[in-house]
Amino acid sequence: MGEPLLQAQSLVKRYNGRAVVDGVSLRVEASEIVGLLGRNGAGKTTSFRMVIG
Repeated sequence: MGEPLLQAQSLVKRYNGRAVVDGVSLRVEASEIVGLLGRNGAGKTTSFRMVIG
């Protein structure tokens, strides 16, 4: 395995001092297809937005 196409480690997002996303890590290799699954309000969109900037 070479260098990952995308890597993020231990992401944390806080709103008003409350951690809404805590400890999310992601590693994507070239040619991989990735999806985020979870309940409403689980932090999928917030996590994705943190990764893409």
